[in-house]
Amino acid sequence: MKALIIGASSGVGLDMAKYLATKKYELILVARNKEKLEKIQEMLPTKVTIIVADLSIEQKVKELYVLTKKENIDILINNAGFGDFGYFTETDLVKELTMIDTNIKALHILTKSFLKDMEKRNSGYILNVASSAAFQPGPLMSTYYATKSYVYQLSEALYYEQKKKKTNVHIGVLCPGPVDTNFNNVAGVKFGVKPLKSSYVAKYAIDNLLDKKMLIIPGFKMKCAKLFSRFVSDKFLLRIIYRIQKKKVN
Repeated sequence: MKALIIGASSGVGLDMAKYLATKKYELILVARNKEKLEKIQEMLPTKVTIIVADLSIEQKVKELYVLTKKENIDILINNAGFGDFGYFTETDLVKELTMIDTNIKALHILTKSFLKDMEKRNSGYILNVASSAAFQPGPLMSTYYATKSYVYQLSEALYYEQKKKKTNVHIGVLCPGPVDTNFNNVAGVKFGVKPLKSSYVAKYAIDNLLDKKMLIIPGFKMKCAKLFSRFVSDKFLLRIIYRIQKKKVN
């Protein structure tokens, strides 16, 4: 069995690699940081291939697919992504466009490319990593929330398409709340609530993916938050999210 993990050098992606290694999967790990990938390669007790790539560049995404398409990937995990914080008129446009290219375009290309191959083989799993941010608009992190909403909506639609086609290909979407990773350092914020451990989220995600669950939400609080959002107005929800985001400022 072989898994391709995008964004595997730290956080949830790294912990997914560690967990899959214990299940005897061969791993192909992709990230921008070569040094970190090499250390992970030496550390894990399984066959590990590393690929250094900046997936905010469309050509690099396509090259990655060409490089790995003959590997008969059993599990594709699209975990690459980052966020930013601030009023929309004050945040950096270049960083936002890079975010869109990484969080949306790269995931879209890889999902479409590998899904076609999996359909032909009639087997395979794809896990797209979204966020609890996918369930509502996010004032002060508007672009990030919007990208994760795209991932969430796309993944659930593709899950249902595969079900209607009656294939053995499964697509799941992971929507965690705050996780103790480097994400907030990149986004320039701090946690407003206690984060979950990355290792817990990784194991929970993989186990639920292999059990063919569609929507994967680790943690009781986030499950409750999603349910709560169904019963309040959009404007009320916006006020709540804005207050939560304001508390994140370093």
